[in-house]
Amino acid sequence: MTPTLRILCVICSALTFSGMAQQIKKSRIKIEDSIFWVLLSALLLFIAIFPDVASFLAHMLGFQATSNFVFCGLIAILLVKEFHHTMRISQLKHKVNELAQKEALDDYERN
Repeated sequence: MTPTLRILCVICSALTFSGMAQQIKKSRIKIEDSIFWVLLSALLLFIAIFPDVASFLAHMLGFQATSNFVFCGLIAILLVKEFHHTMRISQLKHKVNELAQKEALDDYERN
């Protein structure tokens, strides 16, 4: 892993962690919701500190360069997170729809 990529991982990790800490401090995000981002920043920091682990995994999985493995892994993790958010939003939309229909029926019965 190149020194530039290691530095980029450390910077991204620090920015992610500090951003989450600020959002928690301002009560804009719950601690439970920020755990993913804290763990992701810890993973980036781990990769930067121990680049041989990422190089070994990249070699075992057939990647030409460690940077390709790191970026592909991060993209995969973020896609899974996005899919999870999409499912959650869909569930919430369904609940809102049910509540709106229930409220409309209650209003109709009162009048």
